[in-house]
Parts: sequence; C-alpha cells; structure tokens
Amino acid sequence: MKGFIRNDPLFSLCGLNCGLCPMKLGGHCSGCGIEGRSCKIARCSLEHGGVEYCFQCVEYPCERCGDSDDLDSFITYRNRRSDMEKARRDGIGAYDREQVEKVELLDTLLTHYDDGRRKTLYCVSVNLLKVDEIKEILGAVEADLGSGDASVGEKAAYVAQRLRELGAQKDIQLRLRKKRSVKER
Repeated sequence: MKGFIRNDPLFSLCGLNCGLCPMKLGGHCSGCGIEGRSCKIARCSLEHGGVEYCFQCVEYPCERCGDSDDLDSFITYRNRRSDMEKARRDGIGAYDREQVEKVELLDTLLTHYDDGRRKTLYCVSVNLLKVDEIKEILGAVEADLGSGDASVGEKAAYVAQRLRELGAQKDIQLRLRKKRSVKER
C-alpha cells in the first residue's frame, strides 16, 4: 500500500504478534499493507496520520480495529486488545522484548520438539501462554525424558500434551478459530 511503512516486524499495528505467525515464519508474509496488499487497518493508519499502532490513535478503540476478534486467520486474534493495552501500558520496547523472548521459545519448540505436525499448536501456545509457563514445560521435558534418549516424536507428543493440559487448566483453547464451512454446521 503506497505510503504505508511498518517498522516493527514483531507487532502489527492492529495488535497481532507477527513474530509468532506461521506465515511469517515460513517466509510467506511480507507484512500488513506491503507489496500491493490492501489492509483496511493500514489504510486507516494512513488516514489518521500514519499511527504505528491502533492504540496510538485518538479514535481507539474503534470498529475497524475490533471487528475480527471472533475468528483467526494464520495467527490467533484472541489477545489482540489485551496485547495492545499491554504495549500501551508498558511501552512498545518492553512489549517487543517479551516478543523476542517468545520468538526464541517458539524457535526452540520448532527446532527441537516438532515432529512436523505441531507448528500451529506451538505458535498458538507461545502466543497465548506466558513465557515462564513455556519455559517450565521445556524444562520438564528435559527432566522427564532426558536430553538424548527420547525421539523427537516422543518429545513432541510430551510437549503437546503438557501444553494442552496447561491450556485446559487455564481454560484456553490452543487452536485457531476458523470459519466453519456449510458442511460443518
């Protein structure tokens, strides 16, 4: 989108944690409103003087930034508003430092504990759970399964089970919420 500039590769202007997105990780996303892609939030940013984040706009919160919280696309939208509030309260620098730590945790999960079927679970989990909770699970897998004895599949199953148990305990569904097709309804 002509004139739109995005400086933060981890946190989108509408509050998505782009550094934890499978599309971004796979190199399939260049960012909001870039390379001819139209984004209503990016267009709105330009209309409002080029605000970097929706929470910086005088009209925040508004209909444009809040109409997609019920469904997910490639990344979960569930914490968008609370993440924007956290970034506003703590400052974008502090928020991005936490995101860097989450990106590192996600990289660890995908590099050492992925059997080829856990990418979405790991992306959603790191997005919705706390850093210390993920670290605790990673510490437990090494303590319970050892560093060299278990296969990647066994470790992946263990981590996935622990993540799902934690999610259930906290009443957090660790999956993307997609539109149901007519057949599913």
